[in-house]
Amino acid sequence: MPTDSAHTESGHTGGPASEVLSERDTSALPEAQVVKADRLSLVWLLPILALIVGGWLAYKTWSEQGPTISISFKDASGLQAGKTKVKFKDVNIGQVTAIHVTEDLQAVKITAQLTSGSERYLTDQTRFWVARPRITASRVSGLETLLSGAYIAIDPVTDGKPSRQFKGLPEPPVITTDEPGTRFRLRSQTLGSLNLGSPVYYRHIQVGQVVNYALDADGDAVTIDIFITKPHDRLVFVNTRFWNASGIDLSLTADGVNLDTESLVSVLLGGIAFDTPDTLETKGAPATADEFFPLYASRADAHERIYLNKQRYLMVFTGSVRGLSVGAPVVLQGIQIGQVLDIQLRFDPGQLAFSIPVLIEIEPERITVADGVEKALVNDPDLLNNLIAAGMRGQLKTGSLLTGQLYVDLDFHQDAPDAVLREQNGYRVLPTVPAPIEEVTTKVKNILTKIDALPLAKIGDDLSSILGSTRGLVDSTETKQALKELEQAITDLTSIANQLNSRIAPELTTILGQSRAMVANINELIGAEAPLSVESVRTIRDIGAAARSIRTFADYLDRHPEALIRGKGGMQR
Repeated sequence: MPTDSAHTESGHTGGPASEVLSERDTSALPEAQVVKADRLSLVWLLPILALIVGGWLAYKTWSEQGPTISISFKDASGLQAGKTKVKFKDVNIGQVTAIHVTEDLQAVKITAQLTSGSERYLTDQTRFWVARPRITASRVSGLETLLSGAYIAIDPVTDGKPSRQFKGLPEPPVITTDEPGTRFRLRSQTLGSLNLGSPVYYRHIQVGQVVNYALDADGDAVTIDIFITKPHDRLVFVNTRFWNASGIDLSLTADGVNLDTESLVSVLLGGIAFDTPDTLETKGAPATADEFFPLYASRADAHERIYLNKQRYLMVFTGSVRGLSVGAPVVLQGIQIGQVLDIQLRFDPGQLAFSIPVLIEIEPERITVADGVEKALVNDPDLLNNLIAAGMRGQLKTGSLLTGQLYVDLDFHQDAPDAVLREQNGYRVLPTVPAPIEEVTTKVKNILTKIDALPLAKIGDDLSSILGSTRGLVDSTETKQALKELEQAITDLTSIANQLNSRIAPELTTILGQSRAMVANINELIGAEAPLSVESVRTIRDIGAAARSIRTFADYLDRHPEALIRGKGGMQR
């Protein structure tokens, strides 16, 4: 309570005093300084800074954002929006943002956002495919995606028109555009056992592979694209030959069995080999990219010389042609000059006979003419007529006793019937002669015909009559008596010979001894040391000396005939 009263007093008495004091001391108090407060507080700096950083990040994200593309695939197996990456050489360059099914329900459309700077690689030549584990007969790829998952791979190409719409490849390309090398194109009648990734060999070393193949628009051939890596692509020239090296090439020749294969891989997957034949004068210029080459069926076909000039002829055979097939060789003097193109069976209702026209193709350039004019063999009917007149004929012969295959042999038959060159169905017809087996068969038939024409029954009757007469003669008493007398005569002759042998043998021995003594005496008389021989030699020498003296005297008289009158001394005076 005291406190309250004191407070009351003080408040009652202090009011006027304060007013008095403030009035007195107002002039003594310091003047107040007025300071303006900051309009922006430090508290606002943090959100402003965050806004700036966010804007910068947004700009950075927008500036680094690349183009948006769409890729169509057959399916979206292994792909997820927001997760699947787009990679180039295992570097992320984009991501799948959306996956939709196309309106026709035939494919899926993948939308992907790429990084900035990839615009110049997006052309109509750029390729995309899904990288996933793949195991084929030729290779194993994509095993790394077993852990990381599938991704979309890109093969960027700068050449071409800019594009944002792409069609994904169903399979990864065998060769990407950054692989150094050259692409060539081959044309073949069939694909054979070749496939994507089939190796290409040069002297048993793999230098490339098959990257694509397609059937031509007309369906007559198959175009095969191959890629040969650097520096081996410089081994391909305009005269280079390619052949199918798939499987095993087994041949039987006079040297034995030949087995040829490029590698075990080519046996399983197929393959192609190439080389430039050494028989050509020059290899030619280096081949350019995408240049076409024919693909031969075998090494032998590839190394066979190519002849551009081909002439077709017709041969008509009347006998069996079993064993003759299309492609059989046409041989002249043992050297192949062509092949069989077609074989037909023709019936002639007028003669009720069958004939077999065989169309052949001859390459005249295989024959070297003495004067170097090959055209004479092609366009000179007179020359062909001369060859036919000389006996040139076509004949079927057996090429293999094991298989029974036939070939057409052109050779000269001097005993062939006369023939001339004629035309049939637009082809010049070469005359033919029967095959050797047909000739033998014809001769046998002729012999049998002559035998059938013989009067065998009459000959048999005559032989029977002769045999009967002979039997009667043998059984007659006169014949038996003659045989007995002949036997007695032979016995007597044997006895006489024995007697002569016993009597004459000693006398012959004595005569031989006397002959030897006579020969010895003669040797003593005419031997080299015998007196008669020595004297004979001396006499011959004297006769030679006398002959030389007479020759000298005759020469002297020939020069001095007056010496016969005057003498040799008179001439000297």
